[in-house]
Amino acid sequence: MIHIQNNASKKLTLAIHSTDQSFGFAFRENKNKKSDHLFFRKFDNNLCNNLIVDFNKFISKEDLKRVNKISVSTGPANFNASRLIVVFARIISQQISCPLDSFSCFELMAKRIALRNNISTNMNSFWIYKKLKRNGFIAGKYQIYIPNNQKGDITIREQIIPSLLKELRDTEPNFQADYDDKKDLKELLTLSDKNSKIPNVNSWETVLPLYPLSPFN
Repeated sequence: MIHIQNNASKKLTLAIHSTDQSFGFAFRENKNKKSDHLFFRKFDNNLCNNLIVDFNKFISKEDLKRVNKISVSTGPANFNASRLIVVFARIISQQISCPLDSFSCFELMAKRIALRNNISTNMNSFWIYKKLKRNGFIAGKYQIYIPNNQKGDITIREQIIPSLLKELRDTEPNFQADYDDKKDLKELLTLSDKNSKIPNVNSWETVLPLYPLSPFN
């Protein structure tokens, strides 16, 4: 069981995340990236039970009491996992009276995709997409914002949340979704730290899974 020593007074941000192939947890002393603790597990046939059992092993009751903000990824990812982790995050948020923050999976990967492809011009836009087995795409649109035009310190704004499209028609660049357990979890913590609109303790009521398709598509 993970427990941070000699820091009982410091508050924690808790992150809960899933990709197409796995789910994971992380926590961080607020705005202290060096304090990150992470856990991942590949999906199996017992996802629901593993989610609860692994979470109880991951964080102690003492550390859970120190959590003052929860952040969850809402998808698009594995349909069942997205649904389960959002419900799980909502329950924890409600039970410990803690604000719940949320971000799409594409928003978590947007910054590293932009940097990898040298999209670093202020206000430039691009798409992230996931091609479906059948016709169409799930795609979201993202914009680069550089505070005070300081390159290297870019922020991503989600202009269009991931939605179902028949085709990609826009003239902006587009890139395939690229899930990464560790990097996405760390970005989930970071975005939650940076979020200036701190939600209230009842914010869990508005957080829902983001998945444009039924599980049968």
